[in-house]
Amino acid sequence: MSTVNAEQSPNGAGVSEVASPEHSLSKDDTFHILQNERRRRVLQYLSDTKGPVDMRDIAEQVAAWEHDTTVQQLTSDQRQRVYIALYQSHLPKLADFDLITYNRSRGVVERTPVADQVTQYLREPDDRSDEGSIGEVEWTRYYGGATAVSICLIVVAWLSSLPVSGIVLAAVITTIYVVVTAGLMRTTEN
Repeated sequence: MSTVNAEQSPNGAGVSEVASPEHSLSKDDTFHILQNERRRRVLQYLSDTKGPVDMRDIAEQVAAWEHDTTVQQLTSDQRQRVYIALYQSHLPKLADFDLITYNRSRGVVERTPVADQVTQYLREPDDRSDEGSIGEVEWTRYYGGATAVSICLIVVAWLSSLPVSGIVLAAVITTIYVVVTAGLMRTTEN
Protein backbone atom coordinates (compact mmCIF):
# COMPACT_ATOMS: atom_id res chain seq x y z
CA MET A 1 0.00 0.00 0.00
CA SER A 2 1.33 3.38 -0.94
CA THR A 3 0.81 6.45 1.19
CA VAL A 4 -0.10 9.99 0.34
CA ASN A 5 2.53 12.62 0.96
CA ALA A 6 1.50 16.06 2.12
CA GLU A 7 3.70 18.88 0.84
CA GLN A 8 3.58 22.53 1.76
CA SER A 9 2.72 24.93 -1.02
CA PRO A 10 4.20 28.44 -1.01
CA ASN A 11 1.07 29.79 0.71
CA GLY A 12 1.45 27.23 3.51
CA ALA A 13 -1.62 25.11 2.69
CA GLY A 14 -1.10 21.34 2.68
CA VAL A 15 -1.46 19.77 -0.74
CA SER A 16 -1.95 16.02 -1.09
CA GLU A 17 0.03 14.38 -3.81
CA VAL A 18 -0.07 10.76 -4.92
CA ALA A 19 3.19 8.97 -4.25
CA SER A 20 2.99 6.53 -7.16
CA PRO A 21 0.30 6.84 -9.85
CA GLU A 22 1.09 3.35 -11.19
CA HIS A 23 0.15 1.81 -7.82
CA SER A 24 -1.66 -1.49 -8.24
CA LEU A 25 -4.20 -2.58 -5.65
CA SER A 26 -4.18 -6.10 -4.30
CA LYS A 27 -7.42 -8.03 -4.21
CA ASP A 28 -7.52 -7.75 -0.40
CA ASP A 29 -6.97 -3.97 -0.56
CA THR A 30 -9.71 -3.62 -3.14
CA PHE A 31 -12.21 -5.54 -1.02
CA HIS A 32 -11.14 -3.67 2.11
CA ILE A 33 -11.72 -0.32 0.43
CA LEU A 34 -15.04 -1.32 -1.09
CA GLN A 35 -16.45 -2.98 2.03
CA ASN A 36 -17.83 0.38 3.15
CA GLU A 37 -20.83 1.80 1.29
CA ARG A 38 -19.82 5.42 1.81
CA ARG A 39 -16.42 4.85 0.24
CA ARG A 40 -18.10 3.11 -2.70
CA ARG A 41 -20.46 6.04 -3.09
CA VAL A 42 -17.60 8.55 -2.98
CA LEU A 43 -15.82 6.66 -5.73
CA GLN A 44 -19.02 6.41 -7.74
CA TYR A 45 -19.57 10.15 -7.44
CA LEU A 46 -15.99 10.88 -8.46
CA SER A 47 -16.20 8.51 -11.44
CA ASP A 48 -18.85 10.80 -12.89
CA THR A 49 -16.79 13.99 -12.46
CA LYS A 50 -13.65 15.47 -13.94
CA GLY A 51 -11.06 17.42 -12.00
CA PRO A 52 -11.08 18.56 -8.37
CA VAL A 53 -14.35 18.41 -6.45
CA ASP A 54 -15.36 20.19 -3.27
CA MET A 55 -15.70 17.73 -0.40
CA ARG A 56 -18.95 19.37 0.66
CA ASP A 57 -20.50 18.49 -2.73
CA ILE A 58 -19.47 14.86 -2.30
CA ALA A 59 -20.84 14.70 1.25
CA GLU A 60 -24.17 16.19 0.17
CA GLN A 61 -24.62 13.76 -2.70
CA VAL A 62 -23.62 10.73 -0.61
CA ALA A 63 -26.07 11.83 2.10
CA ALA A 64 -28.81 12.27 -0.50
CA TRP A 65 -28.18 8.75 -1.84
CA GLU A 66 -28.20 7.31 1.68
CA HIS A 67 -31.51 8.97 2.53
CA ASP A 68 -33.04 8.39 -0.89
CA THR A 69 -33.75 12.07 -1.38
CA THR A 70 -32.38 15.09 -3.20
CA VAL A 71 -29.55 17.31 -2.04
CA GLN A 72 -32.02 20.17 -1.61
CA GLN A 73 -34.22 18.14 0.75
CA LEU A 74 -31.40 17.05 3.09
CA THR A 75 -31.42 18.23 6.67
CA SER A 76 -28.38 19.83 8.25
CA ASP A 77 -27.89 16.78 10.51
CA GLN A 78 -27.93 14.39 7.54
CA ARG A 79 -25.29 16.48 5.75
CA GLN A 80 -23.14 16.84 8.85
CA ARG A 81 -23.10 13.13 9.75
CA VAL A 82 -21.82 12.18 6.30
CA TYR A 83 -19.41 15.12 6.10
CA ILE A 84 -17.75 14.24 9.40
CA ALA A 85 -17.39 10.56 8.52
CA LEU A 86 -15.88 11.41 5.13
CA TYR A 87 -13.55 14.02 6.60
CA GLN A 88 -12.29 11.89 9.49
CA SER A 89 -12.26 8.41 8.02
CA HIS A 90 -13.27 7.60 4.48
CA LEU A 91 -11.45 10.20 2.41
CA PRO A 92 -8.14 9.67 4.26
CA LYS A 93 -8.54 5.90 3.72
CA LEU A 94 -9.12 6.39 -0.02
CA ALA A 95 -6.12 8.72 -0.16
CA ASP A 96 -3.95 6.15 1.67
CA PHE A 97 -4.68 3.69 -1.14
CA ASP A 98 -3.99 6.36 -3.81
CA LEU A 99 -7.53 6.27 -5.17
CA ILE A 100 -7.91 10.00 -4.60
CA THR A 101 -5.89 13.05 -3.80
CA TYR A 102 -7.34 14.75 -0.78
CA ASN A 103 -6.41 18.23 0.35
CA ARG A 104 -7.93 18.17 3.81
CA SER A 105 -7.27 21.83 4.60
CA ARG A 106 -8.96 23.07 1.42
CA GLY A 107 -11.65 20.35 1.33
CA VAL A 108 -10.77 19.38 -2.24
CA VAL A 109 -10.85 15.83 -3.59
CA GLU A 110 -9.76 14.49 -6.96
CA ARG A 111 -9.93 11.00 -8.39
CA THR A 112 -6.65 9.39 -9.48
CA PRO A 113 -6.02 6.83 -12.25
CA VAL A 114 -5.66 4.13 -9.57
CA ALA A 115 -9.42 4.45 -8.97
CA ASP A 116 -10.00 2.93 -12.41
CA GLN A 117 -9.01 -0.42 -10.88
CA VAL A 118 -12.16 -0.47 -8.71
CA THR A 119 -14.64 1.15 -11.12
CA GLN A 120 -15.92 -2.20 -12.37
CA TYR A 121 -17.06 -3.06 -8.83
CA LEU A 122 -18.99 0.17 -8.34
CA ARG A 123 -21.74 -0.47 -10.84
CA GLU A 124 -25.06 -1.61 -9.49
CA PRO A 125 -26.27 -5.02 -10.69
CA ASP A 126 -28.78 -3.26 -12.95
CA ASP A 127 -25.91 -1.35 -14.59
CA ARG A 128 -23.83 -4.41 -15.42
CA SER A 129 -23.83 -5.87 -18.89
CA ASP A 130 -26.92 -7.76 -19.90
CA GLU A 131 -24.93 -10.97 -20.09
CA GLY A 132 -27.19 -13.74 -18.86
CA SER A 133 -30.30 -11.59 -18.64
CA ILE A 134 -31.86 -13.42 -21.59
CA GLY A 135 -31.29 -16.70 -19.75
CA GLU A 136 -32.84 -15.26 -16.60
CA VAL A 137 -35.97 -14.26 -18.54
CA GLU A 138 -36.08 -17.70 -20.14
CA TRP A 139 -35.94 -19.48 -16.76
CA THR A 140 -38.52 -17.12 -15.33
CA ARG A 141 -40.82 -18.24 -18.14
CA TYR A 142 -40.10 -21.90 -17.41
CA TYR A 143 -40.96 -21.45 -13.74
CA GLY A 144 -44.03 -19.43 -14.70
CA GLY A 145 -45.11 -22.21 -17.04
CA ALA A 146 -44.53 -24.84 -14.36
CA THR A 147 -46.64 -22.80 -11.95
CA ALA A 148 -49.45 -22.41 -14.51
CA VAL A 149 -49.47 -26.16 -15.26
CA SER A 150 -49.48 -26.95 -11.54
CA ILE A 151 -52.40 -24.62 -10.88
CA CYS A 152 -54.34 -26.14 -13.77
CA LEU A 153 -53.73 -29.65 -12.43
CA ILE A 154 -54.90 -28.62 -8.96
CA VAL A 155 -58.05 -26.94 -10.30
CA VAL A 156 -58.90 -29.90 -12.52
CA ALA A 157 -58.35 -32.33 -9.63
CA TRP A 158 -60.41 -30.12 -7.30
CA LEU A 159 -63.30 -30.04 -9.75
CA SER A 160 -63.03 -33.85 -9.83
CA SER A 161 -62.63 -33.79 -13.59
CA LEU A 162 -59.44 -35.74 -13.19
CA PRO A 163 -59.72 -38.86 -11.02
CA VAL A 164 -56.29 -38.57 -9.36
CA SER A 165 -55.33 -39.00 -5.72
CA GLY A 166 -53.69 -36.13 -3.86
CA ILE A 167 -50.39 -37.96 -3.51
CA VAL A 168 -50.14 -38.58 -7.26
CA LEU A 169 -50.95 -34.94 -7.98
CA ALA A 170 -48.30 -33.79 -5.50
CA ALA A 171 -45.77 -36.14 -7.10
CA VAL A 172 -46.53 -34.80 -10.60
CA ILE A 173 -46.22 -31.16 -9.49
CA THR A 174 -43.01 -31.89 -7.60
CA THR A 175 -41.59 -33.66 -10.66
CA ILE A 176 -42.36 -30.63 -12.84
CA TYR A 177 -40.41 -28.33 -10.51
CA VAL A 178 -37.56 -30.82 -10.10
CA VAL A 179 -37.14 -31.01 -13.88
CA VAL A 180 -37.19 -27.22 -14.29
CA THR A 181 -34.76 -26.71 -11.38
CA ALA A 182 -32.39 -29.43 -12.64
CA GLY A 183 -32.39 -27.74 -16.06
CA LEU A 184 -31.58 -24.38 -14.47
CA MET A 185 -28.76 -25.85 -12.38
CA ARG A 186 -27.29 -27.62 -15.41
CA THR A 187 -27.42 -24.41 -17.45
CA THR A 188 -25.76 -22.30 -14.73
CA GLU A 189 -22.93 -24.84 -14.35
CA ASN A 190 -22.01 -24.33 -18.01
